[in-house]
Amino acid sequence: MKYGVKSLNLPRIALENTLSQAYRTYLDALARSAFNGDIEYTYASRMAMATDNSVYQKIPQAVVYPTSVSDLQCLGELANQHSEVKFSARGGGTGTNGQSLTSGIVVDLSRHLNQILEINIDEGWVKVQTGVVKDALNDALRPFGYFFSPDLSTSNRATLGGMISTDASGQGSLKYGKTSDHVLGLTSVLANGELLQTSPVSVAEARRCAAGSDTLARIMRQVLATCVDKREAILAKFPRMNRFLTGYDLEHAYDADNQLIDISRLITGAEGSLAFVAEAKLSITPIARYTTLVNIKYDSFESALRHAPRMIAAQATSVETVDSKVLNLAKTDIVWHSIADLITDVPDKTLLGLNMVEYNSNDQQEIEQQIARLEKELQADIQQGNNGVIGFQLTHDKADIGKIYAMRKKAVGLLGKADGPKKPIAFAEDTGVPPENLADFIMDFRALLDAHQLQYGMFGHVDAGVLHVRPALDLTDPAQEQLMHQISDEVVALVARYGGLMWGEHGKGYRSEYGPEFFGEMLFAELRKIKGVFDPANKMNPGKICTPLNSTDTLVRVADVKRATYDRQIPVSFKEAYQPALNCNGNGLCFNYDTTSPMCPSFKITGDRRHSPKGRAGLIREWLRLLAEQGVNTGQLSATQFTHSWLAKWRNSRSQQSDFSHEVFEAMDGCLACKSCSSQCPIKVDVPDFRARFLSVYYQRYSRPLKDYLVANIEQMAPQMAKMPKFINFFQRQTWFNRAMQKAAGYVDMPLLSAPPLKQRLDEQVQQFDLSRLSALTSQEKQKHVLIVQDPFTSYYEAELVADFVALAHKLGVTPVLLPFKPNGKPEHVKGFLTKFAKTAANTAQFLNQLNSLNIPMVGVDASLVLCYRDEYVKALGEARGEFTVNTVEEWLSQLPSEWFLPAEHTSDGKPLALFAHCTEKTALPNSEKSWQAIFGRVNQPVDIIAVGCCGMAGTYGHEAKQKANSIGIYKLSWEQAVGRYAPDQIMATGYSCRSQVARIDNFKPGHPLQHLLTRLQSR
Repeated sequence: MKYGVKSLNLPRIALENTLSQAYRTYLDALARSAFNGDIEYTYASRMAMATDNSVYQKIPQAVVYPTSVSDLQCLGELANQHSEVKFSARGGGTGTNGQSLTSGIVVDLSRHLNQILEINIDEGWVKVQTGVVKDALNDALRPFGYFFSPDLSTSNRATLGGMISTDASGQGSLKYGKTSDHVLGLTSVLANGELLQTSPVSVAEARRCAAGSDTLARIMRQVLATCVDKREAILAKFPRMNRFLTGYDLEHAYDADNQLIDISRLITGAEGSLAFVAEAKLSITPIARYTTLVNIKYDSFESALRHAPRMIAAQATSVETVDSKVLNLAKTDIVWHSIADLITDVPDKTLLGLNMVEYNSNDQQEIEQQIARLEKELQADIQQGNNGVIGFQLTHDKADIGKIYAMRKKAVGLLGKADGPKKPIAFAEDTGVPPENLADFIMDFRALLDAHQLQYGMFGHVDAGVLHVRPALDLTDPAQEQLMHQISDEVVALVARYGGLMWGEHGKGYRSEYGPEFFGEMLFAELRKIKGVFDPANKMNPGKICTPLNSTDTLVRVADVKRATYDRQIPVSFKEAYQPALNCNGNGLCFNYDTTSPMCPSFKITGDRRHSPKGRAGLIREWLRLLAEQGVNTGQLSATQFTHSWLAKWRNSRSQQSDFSHEVFEAMDGCLACKSCSSQCPIKVDVPDFRARFLSVYYQRYSRPLKDYLVANIEQMAPQMAKMPKFINFFQRQTWFNRAMQKAAGYVDMPLLSAPPLKQRLDEQVQQFDLSRLSALTSQEKQKHVLIVQDPFTSYYEAELVADFVALAHKLGVTPVLLPFKPNGKPEHVKGFLTKFAKTAANTAQFLNQLNSLNIPMVGVDASLVLCYRDEYVKALGEARGEFTVNTVEEWLSQLPSEWFLPAEHTSDGKPLALFAHCTEKTALPNSEKSWQAIFGRVNQPVDIIAVGCCGMAGTYGHEAKQKANSIGIYKLSWEQAVGRYAPDQIMATGYSCRSQVARIDNFKPGHPLQHLLTRLQSR
């Protein structure tokens, strides 16, 4: 979109949220200029950039997405004519301290400036645009045996530009250093549009440059005056700590040993307050050939902390620590399934602390000797009860080590997963002290928090003296917000007492107010002078780090406006109804760049932050706040509250009156309802849940499209159409009919009904449902029966699959009973017909609860509908849902005795089958893929588990004409390449929608795993 909607969308949007005339004038001029990027200033676009991973909220005037260095220059040059215009660069938006938040213009470099420009293995460097995601860079470097070594927990969505802006570091920094240690050169653009190329130069050359009269000369003169002339004061002020980030790195901008000046060292860590960083030349590191991770288990967190220096002395590459709270949170998350056997409990002991100690080397003998010495020492500790060591495990496989670190990385988000209004929040979470002081410091830190009776979890980089802690507070309570400010001040005093500082890793942002205290008056004035020569008009991220020396502008403060300030305006009843949206803490895991991850396919294909769980949650929060502000009855928020006649809805829909609800709808309408967010997000932000609630309210004011009624009623229509499938299919094959459907209902590529229908296929193969006969069965007989719970997709559009399930049951010696078709209601829920869904769910739940008393396994073929019984039914019905259980096919098969699986002769040619799991299934049931693998193992058939994201169909999403291009695009992100690696007869797909998508795009329909299993079994 070149230019956003010009009107503001709710009649009563608060004045501070409107666009100022100065910014309107600038944006109009920008749209007419040579700028080739995107300009967005709809309220929704601005709201998507109003928060990051911090507690703060600042609504920008606009968001721009430059496509080139020239675009960045254009922004600056034009801003010279508009003194009020301010900027803040943004990458992944993962900052925990509001570094990129601004009331000016957000300049997002991640959408377009995300290319790897050159990889030079011979010289050991890479050149990138700064919108490249860190893990994406390492994926590109891995085939060459190299990686970009500074690590951080948000590496799958953090950009190189963001890492440069905060001088990011993380696990392994003692060996690999910080981002600044790997910056060889930068291409930056100043606030006035001037291009700045920086790399190390000799002091002599710097002095020659400083003799000039241009901007670079003025910058160089100030760098020499500050970093060289004030060298002794700088060294005296800053202790020798691995993570002592200064913002503008005064110490390392001057290399006294080699007599070099490096302006890049000032820009790195400046949080975008000096310039836009467009491109970077970075050093890369060879990947060690041998790696071992030793997970050492302790009887207390303090024991882990106090033992860590011994690991450092033993020349470990890194030492990471987590406490029992973080471990227990991880055990409740999907991530634990991947590492449960790698970090096991210790019999008769309570695991309360964990040190993850990594060794790596290119010399196998060296690493084996290091590990042998450590094992001997740890065994002695266990036998003698020393150092609190209660056990340890070794992990050598790099893939397994990666899984453990993935758990550790996700711990950042997991700390935000807490019941009740108090949520762990980031504001003093990266304190840094000399490592030898860390244990004592943490004990005092814990005493500080305990004195306020707060809950918290801790983990950190003990080798570098950095602690991560997030106390649980309810910032919607003004008293709790004041307590946050008090604790912040107390922690500042505490870290100063231990010779450390408040920001050991995550930058300053809204903690910039503490800068003068840590730097001292003289050195802080030097920072301000540097700011003044780079950005004299204070246009670049004003208020962060410092202000120009001659400026009267103020620094941002810990007490500035927070997200909770707006959340407290939302009535409690609204919060309860839309709790998943209110829980979002901005950790941004939904921005995961990895196309094989199922997390949020709509964001992956659009690159639009609005079309992400975080973006959608933020829009819902603001929508709720504005409803309350406009006097909507706060005692309820339901689908019946805004009921209008069909005529009124039609008039509203045709009206041109602006309504913020339309912008929220646009973001919700792009959701595939795949539900990956409900399990992949560490906070469990369930977008389909609050999306359905929003739609139910939205369509009380506006008329629904015909397609919604078709989807919602598919479970009523399909059984009737299945009585004459050939007749219906005849019309669906006609070009004119499809054109009419697309024009009238917006649907394309509609599936054909099964012909012959299911009833004709089964004949006498399946017992008809007879409750009295089933009740009379003995317990042993019941275990050799299975009740098949029908769904509309497989029963009416893929009847051969249900027939094959019946045949499979027979081969296993089980008697199948086909239950009468009962609507599941999921299509109604997806389209927001919540009142109708509740009635459907109640009716079907009553029927299934009646059968539950039979103690005969109930199995559904389509996993996504089976999971609806477990999730949406609980939310809609509560306790009235009852105790019934419907299993997926693999869950049922896994429960059967192994001896029932008799392999057929000569069925396997040795080639593996390829399992493509439905995204809803594999995220909600993380063991499902391994279960299928184990089931096929019983018949000696190897199965490859294929890592893919969403297929792009997701129910009816792929059939909507306006979503078709995105649907196919999502398929091409990961499925297209993966499908191409196997022959069609090797491919298995568990989802009906997945099989339909492959058939549509690659012209063959994969089999369901049960169909492949059927051909590999002989009858019992």
